[in-house]
Amino acid sequence: MTQTHAHRPVLLDEAVAALAVKPSGLYVDGTFGRGGHSGAILDRLAEGGRLLAFDKDPDAVAAARARYGQDKRFSIVRGSFAMLRQVVETQDLSGKVNGLLLDLGVSSPQLDDPRRGFSFQHEGPLEMRMDPDSGVSAGEWLQQVSEEELSRILRDYGEERFHRRIARAIVEARREAPLHSTTRLADVVAAAVPRREKHKHPATRTFQAIRIHLNRELEDLRTVLDAVPDVLAIGGRLVVISFHSLEDRVVKRFIRAQQKGELDELPPGLPVASEPFRTRLRAIGKPVRAGEAEVRDNPRARSAIMRIAERVS
Repeated sequence: MTQTHAHRPVLLDEAVAALAVKPSGLYVDGTFGRGGHSGAILDRLAEGGRLLAFDKDPDAVAAARARYGQDKRFSIVRGSFAMLRQVVETQDLSGKVNGLLLDLGVSSPQLDDPRRGFSFQHEGPLEMRMDPDSGVSAGEWLQQVSEEELSRILRDYGEERFHRRIARAIVEARREAPLHSTTRLADVVAAAVPRREKHKHPATRTFQAIRIHLNRELEDLRTVLDAVPDVLAIGGRLVVISFHSLEDRVVKRFIRAQQKGELDELPPGLPVASEPFRTRLRAIGKPVRAGEAEVRDNPRARSAIMRIAERVS
């Protein structure tokens, strides 16, 4: 959900167009951030329309309530979009959602605030929680995680080729003194990496992996996607903006599986009645990427990829 300093989300116009907003429809913004997408959706909704937003971050929820708290079309839940099915069922809205937007990852307000600890560009505490009131901070976690587990997370969530070296270096460094600052962790990682990627800080993948793990980002993504076919109305749109290959792979595989139906889940050779499987979603168009002008204005847009699917049955 990376945003520019003016809090204009990446692919804003393209994402809202992909939702094909109906003035009286029901829409869900899975990550409010600072309200760029929500504002654009509300601009297209009539009095009878409705927008439900989610965000784990208390700062984002406070911003939402300050900006739209008096708007009867708008409501926000403090929590993960993984709660979507539960919230929709509680409000008797299953099968009635006309569009769901998921703008994944960390937002610019989170990245740019040194106190949040998401970036090694600034000296700050090793925090990294989207919801600072739940779970443990990155610093606390790094102090007690085993070298083996840390290595696995760097490999799986950071796709870091030097995961073993980095894990060993972190464990050795914490024996000398607790890892409490973003810059110290970045320095430890940089010293452990023998070869550098061009135009990429050696700690980039490590910070990504720790953040994804602490915030359960991939688990939450799989949970919300699992709810999509039951939550969306026929013709309802799913729009997902991803910022790294792990997220995008999950989304791509989900849409492909829903488009094929559930035949792949059955063991081979099983006798089945004719046409017992049905396509529940179909992909709309090709993946969308930010244009040159947007990437020039906001370099973080370079890695963004948007996929669109529609509920068909």
